Amino acid sequence: MGEWWRERMRQRPWWMNVLMLFCAYMAFIFMPWDIFVKPVARDAEAWFGFLLHRWGAKLTEPLHWAIYAAGVYGFWRMRSWMWPWAALYAAQVAFGMFIWNVVYVGGARGWLGGIASAVPLGAIALALWNARQQFERSPGSLRERYGEWALITGASAGIGAEFARALARDGLSCVLTARREERLRALATELEQRYQVATRVVTADLADPAGADQLIEAIKDLQISVFINNAGFGYAGRFDKQETARLRDLVQVNCVAPVVLASRLIPGMRERGCGAMIVLGSVAGRQPLPRHALYAASKAFDLLFGEALWAELRGTGVDVLVLEPGPTESEFRDVAGETREVGEPAGNVVALAFERLGQQPSVISGWFNWLRATSSRFAPRSTVALMAEQVILQQTPPAMR
Repeated sequence: MGEWWRERMRQRPWWMNVLMLFCAYMAFIFMPWDIFVKPVARDAEAWFGFLLHRWGAKLTEPLHWAIYAAGVYGFWRMRSWMWPWAALYAAQVAFGMFIWNVVYVGGARGWLGGIASAVPLGAIALALWNARQQFERSPGSLRERYGEWALITGASAGIGAEFARALARDGLSCVLTARREERLRALATELEQRYQVATRVVTADLADPAGADQLIEAIKDLQISVFINNAGFGYAGRFDKQETARLRDLVQVNCVAPVVLASRLIPGMRERGCGAMIVLGSVAGRQPLPRHALYAASKAFDLLFGEALWAELRGTGVDVLVLEPGPTESEFRDVAGETREVGEPAGNVVALAFERLGQQPSVISGWFNWLRATSSRFAPRSTVALMAEQVILQQTPPAMR
């Protein structure tokens, strides 16, 4: 744990770490006390150097809290949106301290105090303004970071095909695997002509217990540096109406195949000191999901498996990320037997995965999906399950309800 903390703190200059810790103090200690404990009669808040009192102050405190909470997150993740907003906010504080001293202290003492306060705060604002590259630093292309070849399962359509295009765009050669050879070959031709990368098409049925081993055998001459475990499917309906054979296939594809493939690919990545694995999870894996019981359980498995590998492989040069989309523009709902609804573009989901790869163990795509998944953690699981059932019922064909 100590090494992990030191590793995280090395990701920014020491003075940014000080600012981050100050923001954390304000967000988690001072502002909650200010909002919930301090009496209204004693409350005061300064904005641009001018004081608000009592309810005028109390009503603006949540905004102050939000600013400091955003600062903690922005510094911790070194988000690009921190520039120029962090610098502008620090400049506003410097200006406000000068005005406050001049207006409320007054005289020579006020002017001297204002200058003494504004100069160091202004220096912080200037340092943040000059730190643009820190917030927008590029880790380099995926090929430079990891190597030449990527394996994408379930590459024939949807998110898998978008992963292949994004990887080829960044210079990686791609092994494309799924059951539909015609689609894979069309995608391979597109990648070769558009991005001048090599491809290899391997038809494989990961529902077959021997499928994962057969896939590895077909690519044993390649050094796979990036593994995108995208293959998977859902199965909507009341559990007692579902076919046992298809339930078995779901577990094989969603749970067994990722384990087998990871166990064959990760040792080589670890030995080379670089590599990446992205596991396609789902927000469904964050909660019990009646009428999608086994699918949600399989994605909970993928989430915990991937996050555990992230922790195991931290510091080895091998990055692991679990990507958790919500409804996405793909064939998923057709295969699962659900009614279709508008989903997030697959390209957006893939872009988020590569943005967060190497930074965190898992990521939920879409703010509404994140809010829904996070809020469910604070409700009784029985309530969450019953509420989820009502949503899934609307998407389940009447014959399977």
